[in-house]
Amino acid sequence: MGIIEPGIGLLFWMTLTFVILLFLLAKFAWKPIVNAINDRETSIVDALNQATLARKEMETLKEDNERIIREAKIERDAILKEAREIKDRIVGEAKDAAKAEGDKMIEAAKQTINAEKNAAMADIKTQIGTLSVNIAESILKQKLDNSEAQNELVQNYLNKSNLN
Repeated sequence: MGIIEPGIGLLFWMTLTFVILLFLLAKFAWKPIVNAINDRETSIVDALNQATLARKEMETLKEDNERIIREAKIERDAILKEAREIKDRIVGEAKDAAKAEGDKMIEAAKQTINAEKNAAMADIKTQIGTLSVNIAESILKQKLDNSEAQNELVQNYLNKSNLN
C-alpha cells in the first residue's frame, strides 16, 4: 500500500461517517438551515417590495411637492402683483391728495397776498389822504391868514359844488 492509495477499511469507515453525518445533518440541521434561508428570502422579497412601494410613494410625494411649489409660486406672484397694484394706487392717491393740498395752499396764499396787498393799498391811500389833508391844511393856514382870502376860497368852493 502506498501513501496515495486508500485502504478498503478506510474507505468503508469514511463512507459510514459521511452517511451518519448526512443523516444527522438532515435530521437536525437541514430544516433549520432551509427555514432560515427561506425566511431570509422572504424578508428580502418583502424588503424589495417595500422599497418599491417607498420609491413609488416618494415619487408621488415629490410630484405633490412640485405641484405645491408651483401653486405657491403662482400665489406668490399673484400676491406680489396685487401688492404692486395697491402700492401704485396708494401712491397715486397720495400724489393726487398732495397736489390738491398744494393747490389749496397756493390758492390760500394768493388770497392772503391779495388781502394783504389790498390792506396795504388801503393803508397807503389813508396815509396819502391824511398827508394830503395835513399838507393842504398847512398850505391853507399860510394862505388864509387874512379873512378876504378865506371868503374867496369859500365862494370858489361853493361855485364848484353847485356846478357839479
